[in-house]
Amino acid sequence: MPQVETLILEVFKQNDCLKMGLFDQGQTLPTLRHYSQVGVSFDELKQLSAELVAVLNWPANDNVSKFEQLKSLQKIGQLFWNHLFSRSIKENLKNSPPAVLTLCLDEELIYIPWELIFDGSDFLCLKFSVGRLVRSKGEATLLQYRDLSDSLRMLILANPSADLKSAYSEGLNIKNQFNHMAKKVYVDFKSTNIEKNYVKKNICDYDIVHFAGHCEFDKRDSKNSGWVLSDGIFKVEDILKMGHSLNFPALIFSNACHSAQVYPRSITAANSAALKGLIDAEYQRANYGMASAFLFAGVRHYIGSIRKIEDKASHVFAREFYLKLISGISVGESLRLSKLKLVKEFGLDSLHWVNYLLYGDPSFVFFRIHQRKEKKKFGVIYKKFKLKVGLAVILIFLSVFFIFLFPRINPGKLFHFLNSQAAYRKGNNQAAIALSKRVISLDQNFLAAYPVIADAYQRLGDKEKAKKYYFEYVLKSERLNNKNHLTEAYIKLGWFYHLDGKYPKAEELYNKAVSLSRQLKNKKNEAVALRKLAVWHIDNSNYGQALDLLTKSAAINLEHPNNFENTKNLACDYFDIGLVFANKNDYPAAKDFYVRSMKIFERLNLKNELSDCYFNLGEIYLFEKEYQKASEYYFKGLRIDEGQDNKVGLACDYNMIGELYLEMEDLPIAEDYFKKSFILSSQINSQPDMVNAGYNLGLLYKKQGRKNLAREYWRKAQEISRLVDPEMYQEIRRELKEIDTI
Repeated sequence: MPQVETLILEVFKQNDCLKMGLFDQGQTLPTLRHYSQVGVSFDELKQLSAELVAVLNWPANDNVSKFEQLKSLQKIGQLFWNHLFSRSIKENLKNSPPAVLTLCLDEELIYIPWELIFDGSDFLCLKFSVGRLVRSKGEATLLQYRDLSDSLRMLILANPSADLKSAYSEGLNIKNQFNHMAKKVYVDFKSTNIEKNYVKKNICDYDIVHFAGHCEFDKRDSKNSGWVLSDGIFKVEDILKMGHSLNFPALIFSNACHSAQVYPRSITAANSAALKGLIDAEYQRANYGMASAFLFAGVRHYIGSIRKIEDKASHVFAREFYLKLISGISVGESLRLSKLKLVKEFGLDSLHWVNYLLYGDPSFVFFRIHQRKEKKKFGVIYKKFKLKVGLAVILIFLSVFFIFLFPRINPGKLFHFLNSQAAYRKGNNQAAIALSKRVISLDQNFLAAYPVIADAYQRLGDKEKAKKYYFEYVLKSERLNNKNHLTEAYIKLGWFYHLDGKYPKAEELYNKAVSLSRQLKNKKNEAVALRKLAVWHIDNSNYGQALDLLTKSAAINLEHPNNFENTKNLACDYFDIGLVFANKNDYPAAKDFYVRSMKIFERLNLKNELSDCYFNLGEIYLFEKEYQKASEYYFKGLRIDEGQDNKVGLACDYNMIGELYLEMEDLPIAEDYFKKSFILSSQINSQPDMVNAGYNLGLLYKKQGRKNLAREYWRKAQEISRLVDPEMYQEIRRELKEIDTI
């Protein structure tokens, strides 16, 4: 990488003047250095800073207003250029090629927007790799900076307050970005339930910390400002107390919007939400408060954000920044190139690029790129020797296989098994059962055949036979001591109990599967077990725990992007993350993750999974009152389940379609679908679906004034729900009491 010139701009406040000098790095060592002096009006500088904040807060919603906003920013930036710099410094900065520019500033000058100074052609932060070093009053202390190795540890703290879906997505995207770079960066991801003690105990174990969430700024006492966590604020005061006793990270990236803004009195609570992206006139002091606390504690670099920007732009910036940083580019240049990426993606007039400030040395490189050494002849000879030995071993193995093992294999059972899997995928459940039973008759220890039979019976709604073969799968796996199959058997049987509403048994089996897969270091099975356990937590309203488990599962699956099973499981992870957000009534986030999963399922042609995805997307559109789209997705899913003869799926499908027509006030069609669901779920003894269909029929008949029919179906549903759904049981009790008083 070519050596980039490093410039240092030193600026001191002296009475009513600014004393400044611009040097390249080699000129800072001599004893004699030349400074120029510029007379300024500090009141005027503060007024210009306030005007710049006002411009950044303009509601620019169309191309014309965005262009006007950019022009105003350039004009104010040029006024700073004219007022602040001496003629010689202007000439040097104007004529300098792109370089590293370190700003050495007095603490009293941090409010000036140095990065947004405009020289008539460029903003400083787009032309130079800018970083701030601040001279602070008080006793100087010797800082103990963290030693960095070739492999760094990173902690991502995302959405601790559980109200910023974009922060969670940002953190997850960064985590996923580093999955293939484990040798360079080991990443831990923490979301939602992030407490102050967790941060205090763990922050110093990492070289890089990325925070995505809210930051509170207390104007009365800046020591009370800080990151908003799930149980309070991690304050500047906390950081200062930890001080020099701990080895703090080398880089803190605080991508935090300040949630405690002060608006004019004319702005009411009702419309203040629309202004959440605005910045306060004291944004520089707010940003520096956190930055200085970390820097005084021993953090080498701090990147802070000054306002909320669009989610997509924030994701693009973070991704580009870490991509550049890990490729061996300095922290300041990584920041500048990421700003230019935003300019390219969204336009200069979007002003997304103004958002980020760096405190620290912009020329510092975190990841050194080592030059490859020329290979010695001995290494080539050794590789050739290894290749010959490897080929010899393969030939010996093949000889043993064909002489001793091949005759013992019965090709017939494998043929039948592959055909049974194909039949199951096509929805021919009876053929799948018959072919897999044929396999077992040839070899009772052919373990993979048992779950095919159980899944086919489960799809047909024959729960007793499904349970029988799931148990057979567990027992045979235990008897043969095949622990990988036993892990899968625990997951399958757990899911059977889960669907039947028997949550304690399901949880027990999932935990067994997680534990066993970790003992075996079988990451694929571990990811599946974690995902199933996450769905268990979703059904029990433990959304924070569910997200943590799904994040871990997704991270495992992303390690093998070209593997079919891992890709399929990753799509399932996205689907279940969507389910979490749907349960939290965050429909845009839910839709985003459902669509991600849908695209993968469609590419892999996974019909069973697609049906669920279509129905869940349809449900989101139902909640958003977009009935036509809801209907389109519901009937897409219905056609798949009909083609697969998936009776369990159809019992649920009919009920959801009935709910759509009930919402649309088309009661006769709603009644027809609810009855279909109730009859089918009764035939296959799917108790949760019987409860839902019975409850919905009661609501429909109540709406029609047919009280006796409403009571009849509610009582049927109540009797079943007593065991499988206690919350629904209580809801039906309330409905029955209410209808008796009407």
